[in-house]
Amino acid sequence: MPDAIVIENLVHSYRGGEPVLRGLDLRIAEGEFVGLIGLSGAGKSTLLRCINGLVTPTSGRCVVLGESVESMPESERRLLRRRIGMIFQEFNLVDRLTVLKNVLIGRLGYLPTLSSCLHRFPASDVALARECLAQVGLESLERRRVRDLSGGQKQRVAVARTIAQGARIILADEATANLDVLTKDEIMDLLQELVNKTGATILCSMHDIALARRYCTRIIGLKNGAITFDAAPDQLSDAAVAEVLARPVHEAAR
Repeated sequence: MPDAIVIENLVHSYRGGEPVLRGLDLRIAEGEFVGLIGLSGAGKSTLLRCINGLVTPTSGRCVVLGESVESMPESERRLLRRRIGMIFQEFNLVDRLTVLKNVLIGRLGYLPTLSSCLHRFPASDVALARECLAQVGLESLERRRVRDLSGGQKQRVAVARTIAQGARIILADEATANLDVLTKDEIMDLLQELVNKTGATILCSMHDIALARRYCTRIIGLKNGAITFDAAPDQLSDAAVAEVLARPVHEAAR
């Protein structure tokens, strides 16, 4: 499969401090479901933000869907982000809006400027948003305000928004961290189904090692901004987990 993401000697420091990312080299093929594990501060979120162009790396290259993100003007980055979906730990939804309108936000990048500012969506986008809600099992809640939903329902809305966006790459930043065990599995099932149906590429930062082993086709371990593990889930031994997390394996998330 062609590469969806190519990282070459990627380095990033915030305000001249110690590097958060230290010379990363990484290739992720289209259709891979990759788990990114590591302690808080290991560089996981920074890597995701370099990939979608929210952070410009200090040096190195970040090629996404064949385009070098770090050298793009912001106008071109905005166009690229239409093809990159983000799912966040804190959902990143608009609580006062309805479920349907939150999903439609995934279509804003495709609207003319005036329509985007006024949130005027064509009937085809509304129909698509409803189809996406049906895919995540929330079609009956389209008129409910997001602030009235459970955490699991909010994350389903976020997944539906990403589907509506038509993203070819999905970056999930601790997307299951605030959810109960059953709901974590439900969200990961939805992401796995998305990979199977559309061939999307998913890079999911996570602390739950058992979840990564169960769902991901590949696991990458980050420690102090460097890759210390990169292999299939069945190669992630307890010793490898302890090395990535730098603490005894019985204390690691399981």
